[in-house]
Amino acid sequence: MVIDGLKGRDFVSMADLSPGELGGLLTIATQLKCGQLTADCPRKVLGLLFRKASTRTRVSFSVAMVQLGGQVLDLNVQLTQVSRGEPIRDTARVLDRYLDALAIRTYDQGELAEFAHHANMPIINALTDLEHPCQVLADLLTVQEAFGSLEGLTLTYLGDGNNMAHSLMLGCALAGMHIRIATPPDYVPNEDIVLQARALAGDRSEVILTDDPKAAVAGAQILYTDVWASMGQESDAESRIPRFQPYQVNNALLAGCDRDAIVLHCLPAHRGEEITDDVMEGPQSRVWDQAENRMHAQKALLACLLGAI
Repeated sequence: MVIDGLKGRDFVSMADLSPGELGGLLTIATQLKCGQLTADCPRKVLGLLFRKASTRTRVSFSVAMVQLGGQVLDLNVQLTQVSRGEPIRDTARVLDRYLDALAIRTYDQGELAEFAHHANMPIINALTDLEHPCQVLADLLTVQEAFGSLEGLTLTYLGDGNNMAHSLMLGCALAGMHIRIATPPDYVPNEDIVLQARALAGDRSEVILTDDPKAAVAGAQILYTDVWASMGQESDAESRIPRFQPYQVNNALLAGCDRDAIVLHCLPAHRGEEITDDVMEGPQSRVWDQAENRMHAQKALLACLLGAI
């Protein structure tokens, strides 16, 4: 099986997966969720090293690991030598002797790369300023549940060209989905990620960037948004609102989508800013299924990286 090759690997970017591995992970997540498959990781220990606040990522990883029969060690950064400037290479080598896998939430993608270089255990990206791949595993699982398959669908993302936009571009490209990223002109995604996504998409699907939200939503099956100011950008939040207002996910823009379109948001949401309350609570919202699927997708990921499947 293609999925066998994931054992012991790092997962720091959506681009670390092949299309076959992505499809295999989503299949395993579905089977774990509905009880068709079980996986056990007894005596395995997952470490969580988070420099940023977290609700869904922290809890979903913890519950997933416990349900696999393993344990979780939540490493408070402020209580470790990392906070006092211990070199990453030293911390990585030490933790590698104690843990079976380490999920890291931090600012700099380079920090993950350095951990991965100096540790043999799987290093998992639990969010950086560049990517949020574990969220996209859950997003694609939610889309697959809604439509049965992924290939050929169109996902429209409205808002900031941030880590979510990056991982969504890569994930949709791997899945054979079309993706449209609509942002204000000064908030476009990273050019290197755009080129990488287009290379992955090849002639299977399109990766489109635009500043026109109405054109972006036309006929789309999935409408996706995120906060307009990510963690660390709070001081810019108020000044961004007028620039991003045309990209708000509301009923007017939703009406331009496919009649069976679903709405996704990675959470936390600023209701009344990037998404209106009536859309978030409306019949086309799959936000809560999406949040639940963090646990199922990450359980599949952990089971594969730890060799339980």
